[in-house]
Amino acid sequence: MDIRQMQYFLEVARNQSFTKAAEKLYITQPTISKTIRNMEDEWGVTLFHRAGKRIELTDAGHIMYQQAQQMVEAFQRVSAELEDLMNLRRGHLRIGLPPMVGSSFFPEVIGQFHKSYPKITIQLIEDGAKKVEADVESGQTDIGVAVLPVNEEVFHYYSFVKEKLNLLVHPSHRLAGRDSVNLKELAEEPFVLFREDFTLHDRIIRECVEAGFEPRVVYESSQWDLISGMVAANLGIALLPETICKEIDSSRVSILPLDNPSIPWQLGMIWRKDRYLSFAVREWIAFTRGLLGEQE
Repeated sequence: MDIRQMQYFLEVARNQSFTKAAEKLYITQPTISKTIRNMEDEWGVTLFHRAGKRIELTDAGHIMYQQAQQMVEAFQRVSAELEDLMNLRRGHLRIGLPPMVGSSFFPEVIGQFHKSYPKITIQLIEDGAKKVEADVESGQTDIGVAVLPVNEEVFHYYSFVKEKLNLLVHPSHRLAGRDSVNLKELAEEPFVLFREDFTLHDRIIRECVEAGFEPRVVYESSQWDLISGMVAANLGIALLPETICKEIDSSRVSILPLDNPSIPWQLGMIWRKDRYLSFAVREWIAFTRGLLGEQE
């Protein structure tokens, strides 16, 4: 027995007539009569007393009517919820964001997305980029923002930011006022870095080692504003992305280009290759891709 049969049965019971039920369902009366006979044969019961043109439910018919109502209503609820989901009226997103990325890029993006899809709820999980990448891989989050490159065998991604790191020093620092600074010139400087769970932590140390020195790390933090504040307090130097530097009070620190080598900073939206993506997640990808743009 299927939903269609139950719908036919309920319509006959409500109208107490095969003919009227057939008219309302836009099918022929022989079709609906055959459906009811098949149901009676399948269950081995009589569902209707037939007395001329008028029919009434039997005891078995009353039981079937109660259960069929519940099943058809449940089916209709499921259909409505799936339709809502397909039309992006409902859904839930779990998004992993590094703290400095979230505050700089996403308040406006999330606001516009919510305006377009008010019934899609968003859960933000703030962690360093390395943790975000691990959470997307494990399935704890649906999608996340990570520092590229990532493992292309595991993740799909698109890049939306491509820039460089700048050097932050105290205004009284010996390098303040320079047009640019060579990375090797920082060999004896105290560094203020992001914590180890941030991709930039490893990236900066690796670039320094390749330049011929091991950086002397004096402080670590998860907040870019605290890092810049430590530089302003003359506790060390820092390397931060260009976008973040635009939000820093330049009267408190000197911000200089870093070259030879410059250190790239590229952000991407990442998601697992082999995992099903909900309609809400797919729309988030398309929506943000269009809003943020895509960098080569």
